[in-house]
Amino acid sequence: MKDGFLDKLITRLDRFSPGEVQNLVSRLIREKGFLESVFEALREGLLIISPEGHITFANAAAHGFFGLDPNKCIGQHISSAIRGLDWQSIAKPDRVVNRDMEVFYPENLFLNFYLAPINSLVEAEEQHLGYVMLVRDVTKSKREAEEMLESEKLNALTLLAAGVAHEIGNPLNSLDIHLQLMSRKLRKLPKVDQDELSALLNTAQGEIRRLDSILKQFLHAVRPSSVNREKSQLHDVLHTTLQTLEAELSSRNAQVALNLDESMPLLDIDPDQMQQAFYNIIRNSAQALPASGGILTIFSKYNDYEVTMSFRDNGSGISPEHMGALYEPYRTTKKAGSGLGLLIVRRIIREHGGELEVESEEGKGTIVTIHLPRREKHLRLLETTEPSPLIDLEN
Repeated sequence: MKDGFLDKLITRLDRFSPGEVQNLVSRLIREKGFLESVFEALREGLLIISPEGHITFANAAAHGFFGLDPNKCIGQHISSAIRGLDWQSIAKPDRVVNRDMEVFYPENLFLNFYLAPINSLVEAEEQHLGYVMLVRDVTKSKREAEEMLESEKLNALTLLAAGVAHEIGNPLNSLDIHLQLMSRKLRKLPKVDQDELSALLNTAQGEIRRLDSILKQFLHAVRPSSVNREKSQLHDVLHTTLQTLEAELSSRNAQVALNLDESMPLLDIDPDQMQQAFYNIIRNSAQALPASGGILTIFSKYNDYEVTMSFRDNGSGISPEHMGALYEPYRTTKKAGSGLGLLIVRRIIREHGGELEVESEEGKGTIVTIHLPRREKHLRLLETTEPSPLIDLEN
């Protein structure tokens, strides 16, 4: 429909017969229906908004992105329909706005929207008629970009690891050997001198062991490792890990409550790697508990497809800003932490074909859940919504 058609039509309505008016109205209805059909076919969300911020049209994609009720959103102010959108700051009749947003309802999506004013010349005077908002779902591309960035980080760390292993590992081994030689010579000194020098020597050896442990954690976190699978009982690995950490848990007054499914099936896992994953999770949970003591509850269950094991503590929890950087190397809130614990855990679980899930609320505690597949899967057939067409082999 050409610009100014409605204005010309209104000024000349008295010149048309009733039949001609009816034809014109029918044309308007057809044009409106055609445009709405086009808008509804778009995968992008489309909203038409009045100058005051009221929604005058929203297509099906927009309803889905923002959880809008098609029967109620028309006429509703956009700030009420889309909670958290600061309409006053973005709605300017003289500028175009292009912004990203994250929505959490009805599902967590990353969206990009383009807001442009609708202006029209009426009798040589520009009038502001409202806004058009075009919304695109960029969740997939954003997540792919994040995965690529994470991959690039790990590649950079892998290259660094090779240098670290050579430049630090060899001198540490040399220092350890020389300290062992010094320890043997100390036995020939008088008892008084032995006690004083032994304390200093033990401190030096302890620091070397600590550096060696950090180096091993770093190398395991960044370089690929082979999984030596064998049929194992996950609960046996858990009990072994708890025995290893018994002294530390006791020193922190941490209580452990077990709620395990006794019929847990055997899994093809690497027991040593899985023990390291459990060790890091349990130790992190214990360190988050209050000094007066707390409870770590461990659950396990399974279904036809997967085995899950959850570790729930009533500790300090994780703040939202730290949740966003949970797997970034060397990002830690602990004074003596390396920030590699959960990165190592996730690497181990993913090497087993599983996934790691973390839920936390600051001041209330954290739940870390391990999801492991019961068997390796190579493909999954999807259900069809309609029968497949028959093929005529004779023709």
